[in-house]
Amino acid sequence: MLAGAGAFTYKAGLLPSLAAEKKTQPAPDATPKLQASVSVIRVAPHAFVETLALSGSLIPREEILIGPEIESLRVLDVLVEEGAAVKRGQVLARLVPDTLDAQLAQNEAALARNAAATAQARSTISEAEARLKEAQNAIARARTLKESGHVSEAVFDQRESLFKLAEAQLFAARDGLKASEADRASIEAQRRELLWRRSKTEVTAPADGVISHRRARIGASAALVSQEPMFRMVANGQIELDAEVPQAHLVRLAPGQKARIAIPGNGEVDGTVRLVSPAVDPTTRLGRVRILLGNDPNLRVGTFARGEVVIAHGSGLAVPRSAVLFSKSGPSVQVVENEIIETRPVTLGLAEADKLEIRSGVTEGTLVVAKSGTFLRHGDRVRPVVLPRAIADGR
Repeated sequence: MLAGAGAFTYKAGLLPSLAAEKKTQPAPDATPKLQASVSVIRVAPHAFVETLALSGSLIPREEILIGPEIESLRVLDVLVEEGAAVKRGQVLARLVPDTLDAQLAQNEAALARNAAATAQARSTISEAEARLKEAQNAIARARTLKESGHVSEAVFDQRESLFKLAEAQLFAARDGLKASEADRASIEAQRRELLWRRSKTEVTAPADGVISHRRARIGASAALVSQEPMFRMVANGQIELDAEVPQAHLVRLAPGQKARIAIPGNGEVDGTVRLVSPAVDPTTRLGRVRILLGNDPNLRVGTFARGEVVIAHGSGLAVPRSAVLFSKSGPSVQVVENEIIETRPVTLGLAEADKLEIRSGVTEGTLVVAKSGTFLRHGDRVRPVVLPRAIADGR
C-alpha cells in the first residue's frame, strides 16, 4: 500500500510539471507567409524604329585628281588654297610658258620659210611650163621640116631631147610644190599642237567642288596627274561616311535608307545610304557601306563619325529588353496571372535600344515582369507592383 501510494504521489506530482511545459510551448503561427513583391509592366503598343549602329570616316563621294596636261614646265603661280570652293573652268594655277612661246616663234619662222619655198615652187612650175611649151613648138616645126627633108635626123633628135627635158623639169617642179605643201601641213600641225600646249599652261578645275589637298608649289616642276597631282578636289563638295558593317547585318541595309550621323564637334547630320558593297572582306568578315551626307562646308575629310541607319519601322506590342529571357529553347517572358508567375515563350520582332517587339505569346495589357531573372520560377506566387510607363521605359 505504501509503495503504491508513493508511486501515485510521484505521478501526481509530475502532472502539474507537464502541464506547465505544455503552456510554455509556442503556439503555431496562424499568420500567412508574405509574398515577394516584383515590378511588372503592362504590355502596350509602341511605334518601333529599328536602327543599326555603325562608325567610320568621312571621305569624298568622288575625288578628282587635278594636274597639268603637259609636263616639264615650272609652276608660275598658284591661285587657290586648301578648302577653297571652286567653279568649273576656274584657273587654279599657271605654268611658265616661255619654252612654248619660243617654240611658237620658231614655228612661225618655219611657216614663213615654207611660204617662200611654196612661192618659188610655183614660179619654177611656171617657168617649166613655158619651156615645155617652147619645146613642143620646136619639135612640131622640126617634124614638119624633117618630113620635107630640110632638117637632118640629128637636129630632130636634139629638139626631141629638149622637149623631154622640159617635160621632166615640169614634173620635178610640180613635185617640189607638193613637197612644199606637205611641209606646210606638217608645220601647221606642229603649230596647232604648240597652241594647244600653250593653252594648257593654265590648270583649271574640271568641275565644281572643294579643294581638299594642294601640292602645287611655285617654282616646282609640274608633273602629270599619274605621277603626282597638283590638287585633290571633292567633286561638288559632297561628303559621305565610309563605314564597315558585320556581314550578318549587311543584308538588312539597302540604298535609300535614312541615317543620322553624329560628328564630334559638329553635331548630328542627316544622311542616306548610297551604296552597300556587294563584297565582304574574307579576313575581317566586314562589308563597306557608303552614307551620303551632302555638301556641308563644316564636314572635313578624314573625320571620325558614328551613327545609326533606320533599317525597319512599324507598330507592335512592346516590352523592355530586360523582360525577355533568352535560353536554348528560345526567348520567353515571365507573366503574372492571378499573382502566380507563368513563363511563356514569345516570338520577337523589331528591336529598339531598350525595347523589343513581341509578335506572339502575350496580348495588350498582360502583366510582364520588368526584369526577369533566375530567382523567379514558373508557379511562384508573387505580389505584382505595376510600374508607371515612364519608369518602365527608363525615362
